[in-house]
Amino acid sequence: MRREAGAGSMAEIELHGMSWDHPRGHDCMVATAAAYAAIAPAVRVTWETRSLQDFADFPIEKLAETYDLVIVDHPFVGFAATSGCLLPLDDLLDAGFLADQAANSVGFSHRSYHYGGHQWALATDAAGHVAAYRPDLLEELGGLPRTWDDVLRAAERRAGSARARVGIPLIPVDSLMSFCSICAGFGEPPFATPERVVSRAMGRQALGLLRALFERAHPESPRRTPPRMLDLMGETDELAYAPLLFGYANYARPGFRANLIAFTGPPIGVGEESGGGILGGAGLAISHACRHPAAAAAYARFVADPATQRTVYFTSGGQPGHRAAWTDPVVNAASSNFFADTLGALDRAYVRPRYLGFMAAQERAGEEIHRWLCDGGDADALLERLDDLYRASAPAGKE
Repeated sequence: MRREAGAGSMAEIELHGMSWDHPRGHDCMVATAAAYAAIAPAVRVTWETRSLQDFADFPIEKLAETYDLVIVDHPFVGFAATSGCLLPLDDLLDAGFLADQAANSVGFSHRSYHYGGHQWALATDAAGHVAAYRPDLLEELGGLPRTWDDVLRAAERRAGSARARVGIPLIPVDSLMSFCSICAGFGEPPFATPERVVSRAMGRQALGLLRALFERAHPESPRRTPPRMLDLMGETDELAYAPLLFGYANYARPGFRANLIAFTGPPIGVGEESGGGILGGAGLAISHACRHPAAAAAYARFVADPATQRTVYFTSGGQPGHRAAWTDPVVNAASSNFFADTLGALDRAYVRPRYLGFMAAQERAGEEIHRWLCDGGDADALLERLDDLYRASAPAGKE
C-alpha cells in the first residue's frame, strides 16, 4: 500500500535520528528539528551522532534497527535496496516533490540515492572532492596550482618547510577516494567495466602521481581525514593547499577557525572541464523500523525544502544539498563564495558504484592503497589486488 506523507494522526510523536559528529553533519539537523517543532509541535525529533569513520564504515542496517532517521552515504543504497533496512521514499513522498529535488540536484547528488527503482534518501547535503587553500599563504606556495604538475612543483618547493606546505588526507578510505578522483580527472572513471578497476596505464599514472605527492606532502597526510586536514590548515600556518578533499563550507565561514580557508575545483587532469572529483555528500533516510513513517517523511521533506536549506540548515552549519542554496547570493556571501566556486566541480563529479558488496570492497581497497603508499611495493601487483577485490565483490547487473 502506498503511504502518503502527512497522513494519519500526528499526536505526540517522537522520532530519533543518527547523524555524524561535525557541525556540518549534526548541528544543522538539531536546528532543523527545533525549527520543525515550531510548525509541528506534536512531533519531537532528537539527534545523536557517530564519528566520521563510522559514517563511512558502520553498518547502517544496525542503526536502522534503533533509529527512525539515519544520515547515510550513497554507496550504501545497494545494500538498502536488497536488505529492506530503509523505507523507499517514493512510497512516502509525492512524485512532484521528488521531481523538484531531482531537477534541483547538485550534480548527481539526488540520483546517487536512487537504486533498484526507488529513492532511498534525500540529498540534504551535497559534497565532492575539491581543492582547499589559504589565500594568505598562496604567495609562499608560489600561487594557486591549476594542474597536477603545478601541485607537484608546489609540494616539492615547500617539502621540509614548517609553513605553507601541500597536504592531502590519505587515511585508507581517502587514499582510494583520491585514486578514483585522479583517474576520473584524467578521463577514465574507475569501475566502469566488470573486468577491472581501471586500465593498467591509468592505474600506474594515478598511483605514480599519488606516490609523488605522498613523498612531498605534509607528514600528517596519511593520518588525517578531510575535516582534520582542514583543522590543521585553519588553526596553523603549516598547510597552504590541499588538492583533493571533500569540501566543508564551514571552514570558509569567518570565525569558524582561526584562519579562513577558500575552496576551488580540483587540479586539472585533461582539458579545462576535467577537474571534477569523486562525489560525496550525505542523505537523509528513514529506517524500516520507524513506527511513524508519515511523520518522518514530513520532517525529511521539511529539511530538504529549499527554504529550509537556504536558511536554518545553512546558518546552523549545514552544507545544503538543494541547488537553490548553492546559488543563493546570501549563502555565498556568508561562506566566502564556497558554493559558487565549487559548484562546477560537483556538477562534473564522478559517482562511485553503489551495488551490494561495494562497501566492503571499498574498505579493503583503501587499506591496500594506503599500505602501498606507506610501505612501498609494486604498482602492478597492487592494481591486480584491487581488480581481484572488485571482481569478487561485483554481481551481474551492478549499478
